[in-house]
Amino acid sequence: MDYTKLSKEISYALRHAPWEYELELDSEGFVPVEQLLFAVNEGSGYSRPVTVDDLEHIIACSEKKRHEIRGDKIRALYGHSVPMHISKEQTTPPDVLYHGTTHRAIDTIMREGLKPMGRQYVHLSADIPTALSVGKRRDNDPVILRIDTRKARENGIVFYRGNEKIFLADSIPGEYLEIIN
Repeated sequence: MDYTKLSKEISYALRHAPWEYELELDSEGFVPVEQLLFAVNEGSGYSRPVTVDDLEHIIACSEKKRHEIRGDKIRALYGHSVPMHISKEQTTPPDVLYHGTTHRAIDTIMREGLKPMGRQYVHLSADIPTALSVGKRRDNDPVILRIDTRKARENGIVFYRGNEKIFLADSIPGEYLEIIN
C-alpha cells in the first residue's frame, strides 16, 4: 500500500474537493469512514482495497497529524479550502506562535495582517522549525513571524486547535506580528 499517496488523496478529498468523491462534510468536517472508504476504493489505484486499518495507519504514522477518526467518522484537522465553514474547538494557545511566509508577501502581511487567503483559517505554528518547514513550501528562505498570542487574546482574537503543533485563527492583525529573521 502506498500510504503517502493514500494520505494525500484523503487530504484532498476531505480538505479541498469532497464533492469529487460524493462526500458531504458535517459542520465539523466529518464524514462517515465507510463513505470515504467506498469513494476511495471506487476509483482505486491501490494494490488492494483501502481499509479502516490503512486509515488508522496513516493517522498514527503522520508527523503532521492531518486527520482524525472519532467513532465511525473521519475528518481533516486543518487546511480546508471548501466553501463551507468548518467549526473548530476554541483553545488557549501558547503565549507565542510562529508563521512562515514569503519575502514577496511580508510587506502586505505587516500592513494588513495575516489572512486565511484560500483557506478557512490562518495557520500558526507552535515552534520555529514547524514555521520554517511550512514557509519553505513557497520560499527557500522564508520570513518567520512571531505572533504575540497573549496580547491578541486579550484583545479578542480567538484561537482554535489544529493539532498539537498547529493553531488556527480567523485572522491576525499586523499589530501582533513581529519579523524575527
